[in-house]
Amino acid sequence: MVRLLGPQDRLLTTLEREHPGVDVHVRGNQITLQGERPAVEQAATLVEELIRMVRGGHELGEVEVQSSARILRDGSGSPADVLSQAILTSRGKSIRPKTLGQKAYVDAIDQHTIVFGIGPAGTGKTYLAMAKAVQALQRKEVDRIILTRPAVEAGERLGFLPGTLTDKIDPYLRPLYDALNEMMDPELVPKLLASGVVEVAPLAYMRGRTLNNSFVVLDEAQNTTPEQMKMFLTRLGFGSTMVVTGDITQVDLPGGASGLSLVTRVLDGIDDIHFARLTSDDVVRHSLVGRIVDAYTKYDAERQKAEYERAERRRAGQNADARGAQGVNRAARRAATRDRLPGRSRRGTQRW
Repeated sequence: MVRLLGPQDRLLTTLEREHPGVDVHVRGNQITLQGERPAVEQAATLVEELIRMVRGGHELGEVEVQSSARILRDGSGSPADVLSQAILTSRGKSIRPKTLGQKAYVDAIDQHTIVFGIGPAGTGKTYLAMAKAVQALQRKEVDRIILTRPAVEAGERLGFLPGTLTDKIDPYLRPLYDALNEMMDPELVPKLLASGVVEVAPLAYMRGRTLNNSFVVLDEAQNTTPEQMKMFLTRLGFGSTMVVTGDITQVDLPGGASGLSLVTRVLDGIDDIHFARLTSDDVVRHSLVGRIVDAYTKYDAERQKAEYERAERRRAGQNADARGAQGVNRAARRAATRDRLPGRSRRGTQRW
């Protein structure tokens, strides 16, 4: 019951938010639901699914409760079946998809050679991709893992950093190292890096290589240029899997031309390439993150609409000016033609 309700009954509060028309009462090991019959039946189904997940060893959080309620509303199956698939277990912690969108993303990685994970911050794009990479290495499905990302500053000019080339590049790759240390034995990671079984490198180092029998993850792909994206995708070798992750709303390139935005149009519809699009519903960080993402999405949509309307007004004004100028020119041409008619002087007097 403690695992079901959560610390300080937080999961119980989440359950009540998902079903506002139902009163939930807990006494001892008994849960009582009161309200209109349809609403109570829906809430009871959710509670039964959560109990199944707890009995199966699933650690529940607010995200799991919200995702389970959404899955039941959409009729997408049993949350206990959809969300119970563990990708990896590290130091007693299971890494598994927590939303329906994440589950579809993980399944796509199993079924396709190249997968693009596109979505806002906090949706687990990189984390799940790296978990699948470690899983593939442990199962000996691949010989090595290659993790890469473009070395692009996030809106700041860092200047000349001290140290060797590795020292200069490491800060850009630190998130990948952190995820590796969380998913694998920290003592094993340096050995794998030294032997080349696991490689963490900036995107520029991919030029001229052919990556066979590898699981390759390109992170922060929204900061690649179209040329870099083409270069990276053409590194694909035999027996390899590629996962490209990024958020097209957070481009840090000076010119703003993102290779990730372009590739969604160029490669759309090609067999064995899948585009997994995650949304704010798949955010697994603090609940505020999802609302922040939605607020920025709404703001961007309103700004684009305003820019479009301004452009239309400018275009209409230019067309009106052009029509006015054409009218003036036609009047001038008619006057000039009238002045040149035979039998008339320039002052309009008749000649005899």
